[in-house]
Amino acid sequence: MIIDCHCHAGSGDGLTGPWDTSASLGDYVRWADEANIRRTVLFAAFHSDYAQANAEVARVVASSPDRFWGFAFVHAERDRGRIAELVGTAVRKYGFRGIKLHRHDARITREVCQAARAFRIPVLYDVMGEVPAVELLATEYPDVMFIIPHLGSFADDWRAQMGLIDLLERHANVFTDTSGVRRFDILQKAVRRAGAGKFLFGSDGPWLHPGVELEKVRALHLSPADERKVTSGNLLRLLARRRASPARLPAPPSAAAGYPARDARDPWEGEAQIP
Repeated sequence: MIIDCHCHAGSGDGLTGPWDTSASLGDYVRWADEANIRRTVLFAAFHSDYAQANAEVARVVASSPDRFWGFAFVHAERDRGRIAELVGTAVRKYGFRGIKLHRHDARITREVCQAARAFRIPVLYDVMGEVPAVELLATEYPDVMFIIPHLGSFADDWRAQMGLIDLLERHANVFTDTSGVRRFDILQKAVRRAGAGKFLFGSDGPWLHPGVELEKVRALHLSPADERKVTSGNLLRLLARRRASPARLPAPPSAAAGYPARDARDPWEGEAQIP
């Protein structure tokens, strides 16, 4: 079985670009059928209210439960104080199996990681090239599984992608997906160094063609066992950890707790170097 771990669905409420306008699955389903992709993980398009967007994705999942699984999209900054509630609704009511968030919205927070820990679900976090932050996530939350899509950079930042390879090698809880990785030489190097057990097939549909993205995996000429890991086995292993009813949900952060702003910077950035 082939599973696409990375596909958007539903309507955004913006008009910046396709990513926050509409993620229609009409063509995607046909393309996936042609490529023999049997299951797909869906999450929302960018939206100003992810509770609403997740509910729309849930309706799509419910319409074809043998075809689709869902991840809950959250905004780490705007949803502060209700992350556990959003994730709890998604897992318990909708049957969702993971969390999705994007650096474009806000940087990941402890609140998100604690919700993932409570439900034992993976976090798919697009770091937009901010790969060093993955070191902090992996060490602070070794029991949370992190999927860093696009090998760390959808923008083809080869420095970020090479940096993520090191983290894939060193941390058992760090994974990546193959969606949108255009530098095939780096993808090859990453699989050789980190091993097929750290990679998940993803397309970033419906905007990228899942069949085209799948051909990259096949072009790696992996053994049949390793290709099965990438196309389904690794994801299934991560999803199998889920528990729908944790003993206790984490308390929301207090109003007085510090919270990193969208453009939070290293406090010593720009400090003069001692010669």
